[in-house]
Amino acid sequence: MSTPQSAQVVVVTGASGGIGRATARAFAARGAKVALLARGEAGLAGAAADVERLGGQALAVPTDMADPDQVERAASQAEAAFGPIDVWVNVAFTSVFAPFSEITAAEYKRVTEVSYLGYVYGTMAALARMRPRDAGTIVQVGSALAYRGIPLQTAYCGSKHAIQGFNEALRCELLHERSGIRTTMVQMPAVDTPQFDWVLSRLPEPAQPVPPIYEPELAARAVLYAADHPGRREYWVGGSTLGTLVANAVAPGLLDRYLARTGFSAQQDDRPQDRDHPTNLWKPADGRGGHDYTARGSFQDRSTTRSPQLWASQHHGLLAAVAGTGLLAGGAALLRARRVR
Repeated sequence: MSTPQSAQVVVVTGASGGIGRATARAFAARGAKVALLARGEAGLAGAAADVERLGGQALAVPTDMADPDQVERAASQAEAAFGPIDVWVNVAFTSVFAPFSEITAAEYKRVTEVSYLGYVYGTMAALARMRPRDAGTIVQVGSALAYRGIPLQTAYCGSKHAIQGFNEALRCELLHERSGIRTTMVQMPAVDTPQFDWVLSRLPEPAQPVPPIYEPELAARAVLYAADHPGRREYWVGGSTLGTLVANAVAPGLLDRYLARTGFSAQQDDRPQDRDHPTNLWKPADGRGGHDYTARGSFQDRSTTRSPQLWASQHHGLLAAVAGTGLLAGGAALLRARRVR
């Protein structure tokens, strides 16, 4: 028997900012108990206050997702405080914006450990607790870049591709076992999050998301829907995600050349460059006594919270039925017209 939404126990990684912060708020708004995992203590404190203000219960657990022992301890703390985990949402990541030749081996390793292995460790901790009950949902927050690599983000794209393959393989295993546990993935578009204010960047101009840009609240709604409907293997958010994945499937070589021409300038903004801004690769930008970056980034004036494509992704069965009905009706009309002649 599934847990009522208002009583769910939810773990959100990367909960101090961006999509993770918005997702924690969304679960809290329906009364969930939310364990918040991230490194930044100022951000975690802000996220916990958000959850409590919105009617949920919060547990802030400072956690480096690159450390499997810390992740395991956080999962134990969550269940000790709230009870069995119903939903685990993997969001946490870090990145480096730079050409591949300007990223060090240590930096590459760090991005991979947080952005890919952090998902693996989170999933391990969740499954260890869900298997005895044969129930639970794991949501992997992905990206259009899980299918389509772009320049200046080799480390991040590699991690997202790895998560995609990992999640597909795990899903097959769970299906083989006829498990009651579900895993699904939500492929995100460019989102206005604080990552562009704290990412390690070696670009000549400030980093920016490739337009169109969506607000994290839209991403959070998609995560909630996926958590409530985990039978789907994945969801696509934003028209840009749909367009990118279709173009990559149809003409990947052409898209390579297009991105070679446009991908460098599209990821840089004309804002003043702050060379002294904190970076979160090695330590949190929102550490103790630091700044709470919240969910949104610096591009609210260019962002939207609307996506008709998200609705379509969530209701593809209805759209297929409508399309099928239309085709049948059209075929019947054509047959009638031929008989009249």
